[in-house]
Amino acid sequence: MGNIGLQLYSVCEAAEKDFLGTIHRVADMGYDAVQFAGFFETSAKQVKNVLDEKEIGVGGSHTGFDLLNSDKLKETILYNQEINNDLIICPYLPEEKRNSGEAYKRTAEELNSIGRICKENGMRFAYHNHNFEFEIYDGMTGFDLLFGQTDPELVKIELDCFWANYAGHDAGSIIEKYGERVVSLHMKDMNQEKKSIEIGKGTLDLTGLLKTANDQAVEWLVVEQEDFDREPMDCAKTNQVNLRALLLEN
Repeated sequence: MGNIGLQLYSVCEAAEKDFLGTIHRVADMGYDAVQFAGFFETSAKQVKNVLDEKEIGVGGSHTGFDLLNSDKLKETILYNQEINNDLIICPYLPEEKRNSGEAYKRTAEELNSIGRICKENGMRFAYHNHNFEFEIYDGMTGFDLLFGQTDPELVKIELDCFWANYAGHDAGSIIEKYGERVVSLHMKDMNQEKKSIEIGKGTLDLTGLLKTANDQAVEWLVVEQEDFDREPMDCAKTNQVNLRALLLEN
């Protein structure tokens, strides 16, 4: 363990203004990888050139549900293959796909189909949670319904530790339950108002979480921050430094 990436949604305004320049800046901060949240109509060749120039990897790509069906999925896979990314992540579910136990079961079938196509093309597919997946349906959380109905070989987990804890669940226990299926963690800290804050400045037991992640050989630690009281790029730099410091303690 120890591959540290930055989810570029954390610096979305900078990325929208200067996408390739933002990748440059993130690489200079010392991140091992970027995780994409859209490509701002930039060609795969341009992205690949910057990644190669800065010697920075890719820790997955968040891809909306609308780009994961039929011909759009084929285009998505080809683009990601060109930039040497093998991990496509669905970051969110529309409400109609998660508003009942039956909806989760139908959605699980769709995710299995997407995951199968990804696997056939040498890619991995994962789902990223928020807090709504921990609502109870038919005596189970949506999270357990979703991952209980999907094939572990086809649908992996990117666990957002902040949102799991926000919903009253222990992220470390979830990692232990699902084991090697958890391929990536979204790392952020939480303040007293339950807002995301720079790593190491909040209330979450990130040291214990990182120990569990290490024990389970989680591949990616991806920084994400959504609430700010200062410039997001400065926060991104602080998050990288603080997360590496925590890793040295494990």
